[in-house]
Amino acid sequence: MPHQVRQESHTARTGTAARTRRAAVLGSPIAHSLSPALHRAAYGELGLDSWTYDSFDVDESGIAGFLADLDATWAGLSLTMPLKRAVIPLLDEISETAASVEAVNTVVFREDGRRLGENTDIPGMIAALRERGVERVESAAVLGAGATASSALAALARVCAGEVTAYVRSEARAREMRGWGERLGVPVRTAEWADAAEALRAPLVIATTPAGTTDAFAPAVPAEGLGTLFDVLYDPWPTSLAASWQQRGGAVVSGLDLLVHQAALQVEQMTGLRPAPLAEMRAAGEAALRARGA
Repeated sequence: MPHQVRQESHTARTGTAARTRRAAVLGSPIAHSLSPALHRAAYGELGLDSWTYDSFDVDESGIAGFLADLDATWAGLSLTMPLKRAVIPLLDEISETAASVEAVNTVVFREDGRRLGENTDIPGMIAALRERGVERVESAAVLGAGATASSALAALARVCAGEVTAYVRSEARAREMRGWGERLGVPVRTAEWADAAEALRAPLVIATTPAGTTDAFAPAVPAEGLGTLFDVLYDPWPTSLAASWQQRGGAVVSGLDLLVHQAALQVEQMTGLRPAPLAEMRAAGEAALRARGA
């Protein structure tokens, strides 16, 4: 089905609590996902006893068939890698936010059967930063250049007043980040990964890399004058970089903070009920992580 960019708008549902509705998170691999714990906690707090939320291992080759098999009881889907771009041609409309980074992490099924693609990662990042008191910074640094890095740039378009420095491993990645900056209206300067320790003096540092990638920078965290570190990882937590940052008195935003805020927005969009119960969702996420470590 063709898709079009739509203006952001959300309409509350009627009879939400009484109807049997389904939702799920899709991706591959998916066993690690905390989304079921977060969404189920929200349903319990909101009194949505007839709602269920599951997880399914679905890759790019299986997403079209999965969508085709869904019936009218489905309210929405959460999507993780590798589906955030693969799903776009299968949707009727996508939001402006999702279109800005060519990534959909949320599908909402409307009453008329239309499939709407949303992106809650970007507003989730902004909300997580604001929760920690970060409203505006003069400059920022991004570690990494993958899909999460482009979402970070989209969030920084609303948070950062000046230049963003992206630390990357190759010239191809550098060109990609500069391209995203031009598209999103963010002035981006690129620098080599070998110099990434310089990023730690920025007012806001967003680490978007896989587990272990930034461990080598932990000893280089400055002893004073720290800004805020936003490390998008949540398991294992804290990362070596986040632990060093906290030990030196710096403010840290975690991947769990991001996950909770983006999931809360998904709950609101799928159920039509606001506000989502952030505290209960965070507590459920923390409990699930503790259980993994036990």
